[in-house]
Amino acid sequence: MKKIFITTFFLATLVSGSFAQKKTARDKELNNAAISYLNRSFGVYDRLQKSIWSNPELGFLETESSRKHQDHLREKGFAIESGVAGMPTAYVATYGHGSPVIAILAEFDALPGMSQDTVPYRKPLVEGGAGHACGHNVFGSASVAGAVAIKEWLAATGHEGTVKVYGTPAEEGGGGKVYMVRDGLFNGVDIVLDWHPATENSVKTGTGTAIQMIDYTFRGIPAHAAGSPDKGRSALDGVEAFDYMVNLLREHVPTSSRIHYVITNGGEAPNVVPDYAKVSYYIRSPKRDILKGLTEWIGAAAQGAALGTQTTVEVEIIAGFYEHLYNRTLSEVLQNKLELVGGVEYDERERTFAREIVKTLGQPESILDKALAIRPLQQEFTSEGGGSSDVGDVSWNVPTASFGTAAFIPGSAGHSWQNAASAGTTIGTKSLINAAKVFALSAIELYTHPQLVERAKAEFEQRRGSNFKYEPLLGDRKPALDYRIKQK
Repeated sequence: MKKIFITTFFLATLVSGSFAQKKTARDKELNNAAISYLNRSFGVYDRLQKSIWSNPELGFLETESSRKHQDHLREKGFAIESGVAGMPTAYVATYGHGSPVIAILAEFDALPGMSQDTVPYRKPLVEGGAGHACGHNVFGSASVAGAVAIKEWLAATGHEGTVKVYGTPAEEGGGGKVYMVRDGLFNGVDIVLDWHPATENSVKTGTGTAIQMIDYTFRGIPAHAAGSPDKGRSALDGVEAFDYMVNLLREHVPTSSRIHYVITNGGEAPNVVPDYAKVSYYIRSPKRDILKGLTEWIGAAAQGAALGTQTTVEVEIIAGFYEHLYNRTLSEVLQNKLELVGGVEYDERERTFAREIVKTLGQPESILDKALAIRPLQQEFTSEGGGSSDVGDVSWNVPTASFGTAAFIPGSAGHSWQNAASAGTTIGTKSLINAAKVFALSAIELYTHPQLVERAKAEFEQRRGSNFKYEPLLGDRKPALDYRIKQK
C-alpha cells in the first residue's frame, strides 16, 4: 500500500512539474513588448473597430476606414504610401529595416444590404444599407494592431526586420490585392500573414475556390410593349434566356463548382421593351483549369442568348481570384501561437448576447464552447465549393498562411446579420486582440528563427512548381472603382 502511495505521489509530482514548466514557458513567451502593448490597448482597438463598423463603406469607397488605419499607423511611426496600384483607398505601411520582411494583410470593406444593429435580432440601422457582415471592421483593425505590436517589439529589442501592412480595398468582389500583386507591390516580401474573422479559432488548410466575377450587359431596341412590341428587341429577354441556359448546364459541371448571379438591371417599366439589362455572375471552382472551361461555356451561352433574342451582349470581367496555395511550415507556426494565445472568452453580458443569437440559429447552447476552443491543425485539403478571396493571388506569389479567430457567434452563417451584430461588439474586439497577438508572436518566431523563413520559401517553390507563371484572372483591366455603384 505504501509503495502504491509513493508511486502515485511521484507520478502526480511529475505531472504537476511538467504543467508548471509548460506554464512557465508560456508565460515567458507572452512576456514581451508586443504582448504587453496589446494587453493595455484593448480600448484603443475597440474604438477603432467600432468606428469603422459604425460607418460601413463598400469596396473601393472605403475612404474613412482606410484613412483611420493610415492615421493610426502613421502616429505609431510607420511610413505610409497611399493610393497605390490605382486604388485611392489602398495603402502600404512600413516599419523597420532589413530582412526578413513580413507583411500583414488588412481589409476594411463592407457588404451591401447588410446593415445591422448590435442586437441579437434582425434590426437594420439603415434599411437596405451596407454592413460589416464579413467582419472586415475587425479584420483590418486586428492587422493594424498586430503590426503596431510587432513594431513595439522591434523597437524594444533593436532586432533587424521589417513589418508591412497592406491596406487592401474591395475584397468583396473588387479584388484589390490582385492589382497590388500585379503591380509588384509584394516584390521583396519574404512572408505574408493573413487572418479572417470566423466562428471558431483555427488555421486555414483548405484551398478555397478560384473565381471569375463577370458582368453580362445585354442591349436591345426599345418599343411600346403593347402598341408596337414587334419593333422592339428585349435586353431582358436576352438576360433571361442566358440565365435559363446557365441553369440547365449546372447539371453537367463538377459538384465543387459554384455559379450564382443577380440581375442588377432588368428595365425601367413593364410597358417599355427594355433596351438595356445587366446580370452579374460569380463563377467558382477549386481548380483554375476547371474554372477556365466553365467560364468559356457560360460565355458561349451568353452569345447564344443574344443571337436567339436578336440582342447584343457585352462581357466585362470585374475581378478574378486564384485559389489559395497552402504552406504547412507557416501554418504550423500560426497554430502554435494560436494555441498559446487561446480562444475568445465571453463575460456574462457577452454570453447572454451569444445565447440569444444561438436561438436564432436553431443551435444548442453548447455550440458556444467553440469560441474558447482551438481547433487542432488539420491536413491540407482541396475545398468542395465554398468562398473565394483575393488572398489566393498573394499566396501564389509569396509564402502565405491564414488563420481565424472567433469574432462571430459559433454556428452563424457567413455574410449574415448575426455576423454583423457580433462583429460590432466587444466579442469582435476580443477576437481582434487575439488575432493581433498571433500575428505578433508568429512574426517574432520568424524574426528569431530565420531557418523557418527559408523552410517556408522552399516549400512554397516546391508547391507552386518551377514552371509557374502568374497571370491574373482579371487580365490587364484597371481597378473597377465603380463596381459598387449602379450604372446604366
